[in-house]
Amino acid sequence: MNWKEQIDMATYEDREAFIPYRRRDLIELCVRDGRLPREEIPKFREFCSILTAHYHFKFHQILETLKENYAPFNPDSDTHFIGDLTPDDRRTMGDRLTATFGELLAAANYFLLSKKALDKALEEQSLIDLHTNVNFDEFANIICYCRGEKSQAITVKKWGFKNEQVAIKIFERVVLLLRFKGERYFQKKGEAIEELKFKPGKAYIYFYKNVPKNDLDLLFPNVKTYMTWKDRLMLIVPAIGAAVAIILRILPQVLLIFGVILFFVGGIPGLEDMKANERQVQDIMPLLVTFLSILIALGGFGFKQYSSYKSKKIQFQKHVTDTLFFKNLANNSSVFHAVTDLAEEEECKEIILVYYHLLTSPTPLTPEQLDDRIEKWMEETFGTQIDFDINGPLKNLADIRGKVVRNGEDEEKIKAVPLLRYRDDGSCQVLSLEDAKAAIDYLWDRIYN
Repeated sequence: MNWKEQIDMATYEDREAFIPYRRRDLIELCVRDGRLPREEIPKFREFCSILTAHYHFKFHQILETLKENYAPFNPDSDTHFIGDLTPDDRRTMGDRLTATFGELLAAANYFLLSKKALDKALEEQSLIDLHTNVNFDEFANIICYCRGEKSQAITVKKWGFKNEQVAIKIFERVVLLLRFKGERYFQKKGEAIEELKFKPGKAYIYFYKNVPKNDLDLLFPNVKTYMTWKDRLMLIVPAIGAAVAIILRILPQVLLIFGVILFFVGGIPGLEDMKANERQVQDIMPLLVTFLSILIALGGFGFKQYSSYKSKKIQFQKHVTDTLFFKNLANNSSVFHAVTDLAEEEECKEIILVYYHLLTSPTPLTPEQLDDRIEKWMEETFGTQIDFDINGPLKNLADIRGKVVRNGEDEEKIKAVPLLRYRDDGSCQVLSLEDAKAAIDYLWDRIYN
């Protein structure tokens, strides 16, 4: 068996790999755990410090890659390219942007929300009382990553007067990358480019907190909102009642106008009694007043109904805007900085936990045993249940290879060694603190070579 291959561990549907504690706090908890000899504690702190520096530089390179490939798609950019990018260049940079960003989010222990899961979430009834529609054909690329799915009880109003407790699914963090198709696509649809709420051909990136699963569609900039049947009825029913009252009030004037029309066109069999007489026709002023009163009544009624509709729509938009404003953490290129910091923290926390437990274990541990021990330690120490991802930190420790040069030794004759290797029985073995520090320091000193 190749122990360097990915190992299948027990998974928990109700747990996540995210470690909800700061890196510095984890280091302190390891120190307070009492398993490290007193003289080793400073070395352990130094190891964690240089490990963090190593990964900070590594993730800085990833950040630069993201910024470079996002440049032609950044809607907020105020810089120019030297030379023109070909369609193939843009396609390659767009694919590299999506792939690199996905890897970064996975390193931050975010999970990818599949297209099927996203469609299902968008089909469900939103908490905001409106109908929404998102045209996915307008996007060249969509990726959505989430973390922290949990249930939360909220109070909602039913039919505007009754409060009711309902349980909803919440994503504690949501990252959304949307790359729109180019201008030609929207021009073929007959869309006015200047009236769009986004720039065709650009990529928009959003970072939100505490987003209800049913409200993911509100994060899309091309979302269109429609009134529900309940709201339409709330406008139509009063409108019918008001219209009946107006018709009854102006009915005499309508009959008078009809009678004048009959006077000029001649009698209609069966309607002779409604025909106006000559005196009524000659008195033009009441006729004009009647006509104007009808126009004013109908115009006022129409304007009132239109104002009610616009007011309702403005309330909807305000609700959406307020919801997104208070849950927004970052937009576009600033999301890269936030997620890079999160991924760096997660990678370092995982490696520190793996290294610490292998270093202090009285017996060798296989990856399965190590995974169980870390999960149990987290539960006993913090009361927190996680589904620890053992494969990532094991690979990272095995990939860190440096030379351990002691006094008097010829550096050229020494081979680089990994921080972690596997014994023949499949158990894991790490370098001592002194050697691990020396190996990473060797790499750090030669970063720019």
